[in-house]
Amino acid sequence: MSAAVPISWYLVLAAILFSVGIASFLIKRNIITIFMSIELMLNAVNLTFVAFAHMWHQITGQIFVFFVMVVAAAEAAVGLAIIIAIYRTRQTLNVDQVNLLKN
Repeated sequence: MSAAVPISWYLVLAAILFSVGIASFLIKRNIITIFMSIELMLNAVNLTFVAFAHMWHQITGQIFVFFVMVVAAAEAAVGLAIIIAIYRTRQTLNVDQVNLLKN
């Protein structure tokens, strides 16, 4: 006998993941950890989309998840390229020390 997990558990987990992502985005000073926190927030949103799509027996939420994953993959490719370029020019990944307006 299989007991269904209530949707509220998925939403609480997604809220916790999103909150951890926001907290690390605001607290951390390393570009890589900020980048990972943005990805964590996107995954929390994906979990919410999948939970509601399953609850309403609609595929629309899963289609949104697919598009969010495509955007996240493009963001990862472009974001990591920018992070590598910043590191090569500034020799640091600390947000406080990276000022692109100064030479």
